[in-house]
Amino acid sequence: MAHVIHRLDIGGMENGLVNLINRMPAERFRHAIICMTDYTDFRRRIRREDVSLYALHKREGKDPRVHVRLWQLLRALQPDIVHTRNFGTLEAQVTAALAGVRARVHGEHGWDVGDLDGTRDRNRRLRRLVRPLVGHYIALSQHQKAYLRDAIGVPAARLSHVFNGVDTGRFAPPTAGFVPPFPEGFRRGDTFVIGSVMRMQAVKAPLDLARAFVALRERMPADFPRLRLAMIGDGPLHGELRHFLEQAGVADQAWLPGAREDIHDCLRALDLFVLPSLAEGICNTVLEAMATGLPVVATDVGGNPDLVQPGMTGALVPAGNPEATADALMGYPGDPARTAREGAAARARAEAAFSMDAMVAGYMGVYDRVLVNGGAARR
Repeated sequence: MAHVIHRLDIGGMENGLVNLINRMPAERFRHAIICMTDYTDFRRRIRREDVSLYALHKREGKDPRVHVRLWQLLRALQPDIVHTRNFGTLEAQVTAALAGVRARVHGEHGWDVGDLDGTRDRNRRLRRLVRPLVGHYIALSQHQKAYLRDAIGVPAARLSHVFNGVDTGRFAPPTAGFVPPFPEGFRRGDTFVIGSVMRMQAVKAPLDLARAFVALRERMPADFPRLRLAMIGDGPLHGELRHFLEQAGVADQAWLPGAREDIHDCLRALDLFVLPSLAEGICNTVLEAMATGLPVVATDVGGNPDLVQPGMTGALVPAGNPEATADALMGYPGDPARTAREGAAARARAEAAFSMDAMVAGYMGVYDRVLVNGGAARR
């Protein structure tokens, strides 16, 4: 099986791919990961030794030659299935068909910052043009499933909804003796830590969370000195985020450590998780936060409503609205009973609805189906 992605690096889609490969029965499939650009040390999270990894070094913008290299590689590998992920690799479905791969799957994991709702004409036309070549689609959220069905015209028989899974053993509430990974003095006995884990890029809207945090200074003047903001991750907006917090005079209440390998411990150190994204598929970090026993405040976009149950496991807020996010955040620091209740409900929901076994079974069902059907329907 060949998995075609843009780049293997830290990210929710990439994490889901690694989790899937690590947990699929080794006797059923061998795996190749084909990166249209390149890969990073994130590859070390793959636990299987029989997974081959390739980088095609696609240039920025249009690069027709990368499809020649992809065609040559697929002809050499002769995979039984090609699985492309997200819009950036959709054209590879054409290349896979030309290379003679009969079973082809495409997954939609999230939206691009340049097309937050799938309405861009060029992208929609390409999706419709390639549709006959795709044997089966996998949508991670109900929102994307409805989009593929209604806007792109994908027949229901060729469309599945598969949730990401979360490792509820690794991501779990802290136990006695847990030491938070914060710098010395960042957290005291009465400190309340609001946090997030994300790639610091425009679609994730990290500055919206920073603005919401700063807004709490006027809304909760008595409580604000004990509030902390932890924003874990790296990316192009990391420097701008740090500068904003410094200019706002709250840098000493914020922790921006960049990318971390100990995300499970970072989440255990939080009291509340916030996702300010402008667009989402099914966010792995929301699932991980829920499994850790944290209430989640998330924007009401994409797959977030599939995960967060307002009033039970957290709250949903409008995207691009730091003031509304601040209003939602106010309900937690002074209400430990609510924080504990919603966190426990989030953990229970993660265990019941978002298991790794269910995710693997969903993908395996699709793979078995396309192998039996032997290719794409022509409509």
